[in-house]
Amino acid sequence: MVEGHCMKCKTSRQMKDAKQVKMKNGRDAVKGTCMKCGTKMFKIGKME
Repeated sequence: MVEGHCMKCKTSRQMKDAKQVKMKNGRDAVKGTCMKCGTKMFKIGKME
């Protein structure tokens, strides 16, 4: 699982349904949802 910062929970949480995406500038990023509250999460960097 990928870990990112949830803005709603205000803490680091694991992402559910994490997907690798490319941003417009070509950098790698990860999109997913918070395991606890269901808020969308976004992390810049490769999926670990």
